[in-house]
Amino acid sequence: MPDLKTNVERVRTAIADAAARAGRDPSEVTLVGVSKTHPAELVAEVVSLGVEQVGENRVQEAAEKVGRVRELLGRDPSWHLIGTLQRNKARQALDLFDTIHSVDSVRLAEALATRAEGRRVAVLLEVYFGDDPNRPGFRPDDLEASAGRILSLAPLDVRGLMTIAPLGLNEERTRGVFRELRTLRDRLRELHPEAALTELSMGMTDDFPLAIEEGATMIRVGRAIFGERG
Repeated sequence: MPDLKTNVERVRTAIADAAARAGRDPSEVTLVGVSKTHPAELVAEVVSLGVEQVGENRVQEAAEKVGRVRELLGRDPSWHLIGTLQRNKARQALDLFDTIHSVDSVRLAEALATRAEGRRVAVLLEVYFGDDPNRPGFRPDDLEASAGRILSLAPLDVRGLMTIAPLGLNEERTRGVFRELRTLRDRLRELHPEAALTELSMGMTDDFPLAIEEGATMIRVGRAIFGERG
């Protein structure tokens, strides 16, 4: 069994150290503990240690955990969908998650807006910086036009942008991805001052200190907290 308390403390320390290097307040960074493949019992323990934001990659896996975590804790943490969402699961995702990080197309945004049923839906727009044509996410050159269409969808509260740095990049190129996401976010804020667009969800176990140094407001950390996937 992983030593969850020690792991959470180490991650918190790493967040504080990275924030200090960037001249930032660590309270500006939201830690999302990614519980993919880990049981509800571990999720509940991590939440009890103060990690109140929980990320899941798949709607079906979350559906199996959310109720059990509520039963164990007597309350709900804040649930984040960080994995790819299919349009036909939009309604179920809205029932399970407080924030959806992975809006990767206008069509998905429209599906969420159509199924919101009076709710205000917190979302992030996923941007992909690699060269794999099959990977989900808005391409940087297309983001402005697509974001404009999505921001017009009244049920959606577009909080900012999300990315996953492509595998195999060295430190400087990874930093470059994070800087570019921040630049894109800042440009959208100039174009759409009426929108909040404050969030930058970027950085995972292997690169979250770099992401914090480059402006991340949300980091998605799984292995460093929960250990290797089961």
